[in-house]
Amino acid sequence: MALDPAFLNRVQGLLGPQANNRSLNAALRLLAKHRAMLLEQHLVKHCGTVIGHGPFAGMDYPVKSAEGARLPRLLGIYESTLAPILETIIDRSPALVIDIGAAEGYYAVGMARRLPLATIWARDANGAALTLCTTLAQANGVGERVQTGGPLSHDDFDICAQQRTAIICDIEGAEDDLLDPVAAPGLRHADILVECHPTARPEGLMDRICDRFATSHTITRIDRGLDGATLPPVMDDWSDMDRLLVLWEWRAGPTPWLWMQARN
Repeated sequence: MALDPAFLNRVQGLLGPQANNRSLNAALRLLAKHRAMLLEQHLVKHCGTVIGHGPFAGMDYPVKSAEGARLPRLLGIYESTLAPILETIIDRSPALVIDIGAAEGYYAVGMARRLPLATIWARDANGAALTLCTTLAQANGVGERVQTGGPLSHDDFDICAQQRTAIICDIEGAEDDLLDPVAAPGLRHADILVECHPTARPEGLMDRICDRFATSHTITRIDRGLDGATLPPVMDDWSDMDRLLVLWEWRAGPTPWLWMQARN
C-alpha cells in the first residue's frame, strides 16, 4: 500500500514540535490503522474472504467495513463476547431480525445465513453502507431476505407484537431515543441486543435503558473481550504487535452491550 501524502502530512503534524500525549495517541491510532489495513491485505491474499471461525463461519466477506476494523470480522472474532448471545437468538428462531445500524451487513447477512426462514431488516442512515450490505447479501445468496432501508420510527416496532422478533441495535448513542417502550410498545415483545454508547449521551444511558425494560425483559450486560485462540497458521510467524493489531476493533473506549430477553 503506497503511503498517501495527506496521511503522511497528518502524522507528521501530530508529531511536530508541539506534540503532546494527546497528539501522540492520535498519531499512534493512525499508524496502527494503516498497519492493520496492510495486514488485512496480506490475510486476504493468503486466506481469501470467507470467514473461517465464529457464529458466521462460511460467510463470504468481500466488502470493506463501513465502520471499524475489517480484520476481526474476516477472522470471525469480531465482538467475540456476543457469540453465545447470537447462538441464543438463533436457537429461538425469530421470524424477523431487525438490524439497526446495520452498516455493511456483517450481522444482517450473518443472521440471514444462520436463519434461513427469517426475514432480515437491515436499517442504516448511511446509503453507502446499505449499498455494501446489498452487495454482501447477494454474495452470500440471501439478497431476497435481507431488506435494506433507512432509519426506523417508533411505529415500525408494532410488528414485534405480531411475530417473534430479535433486534440488534448499534446506533452510536441514538438508542437512547429509539429504544423507548412507552413510545414503541412493540419493543416489549422483542429480544433486544443493543450496544450502548455512554460517552455519546448524558450520564446514565445504560441505567435509563435498563429501567425502561426492567419489567418486560431479563437483562444481562456484556463487556468487550478479545479472542486470539483461533488465529490462522499464516500468522504464526507474525510479530506480537501485528497479532495484537489483528484483534483490535478500532474502538476508542468501552461500548458495553445489553442483552434484553423478552419474558413473554
